[in-house]
Amino acid sequence: MRGIDELVNVDDPAWPELQEVLRTSSVPVQVMPGDINEGRRCLLQMQVTGRSVLGALTLHTGGLLVDNGWLRVFGGGSASVADGRLPSLAQVNRFPTAFDPHWQPSRVGHDIVGGVFALNGGGPAAAGRPGAPGQMTYFAPDTLEWEAMEMGHSGWVSWLFSGRLETFYDGMRWPGWREEVAALAVGQGLSVYPFLWSKEAHADLAATSRRPVPLREVLGVAADFARQMGPSDPGFLGDV
Repeated sequence: MRGIDELVNVDDPAWPELQEVLRTSSVPVQVMPGDINEGRRCLLQMQVTGRSVLGALTLHTGGLLVDNGWLRVFGGGSASVADGRLPSLAQVNRFPTAFDPHWQPSRVGHDIVGGVFALNGGGPAAAGRPGAPGQMTYFAPDTLEWEAMEMGHSGWVSWLFSGRLETFYDGMRWPGWREEVAALAVGQGLSVYPFLWSKEAHADLAATSRRPVPLREVLGVAADFARQMGPSDPGFLGDV
């Protein structure tokens, strides 16, 4: 196990370059305040350094609200969301209280309609996810399946600000979605009915009804339907 000084005090840290990406992004992004102690706790459990984008986000941010808040990227947030902050990677992934070298985090981002971005560990197939170790996957609420993204975490963060989210979410966004999403609290998502995976939603997404609910409720409903109707159990989708 590497100590916190070894993880933090590195040559060529990723944060300056990441700051420039965030500053020049054409995609709206809000950098959330973090908790330095929570960030260090996350870093110790993950055993990643500040050279990585994952480490930089954990050390220097409380997470990101991307594209008017449609997508939440987790970092070293607050252990409590009562103050309007994002939860930390530790909270979302239920980090063990003591360091466990065999335990790996995976849930690194959620969108407000129940999509989950996860980072594959050493055995993705055993976890029920496609793709190779170290690659990103996405649990899609319109199909109730995990989908391989064929990119690592740093590539995924760059992709978020590349302007390709509009294409990626084609079929899951409706006219006026920005205004609805901007009105949500940090801990909320949108319940869509008929459900995104239904024939009715696929045929006319704009005709669906939507209401703000706790994001954990959106994730819970998606997981329940995936177990009942999807190809497999999606597993733990994160604690928010």
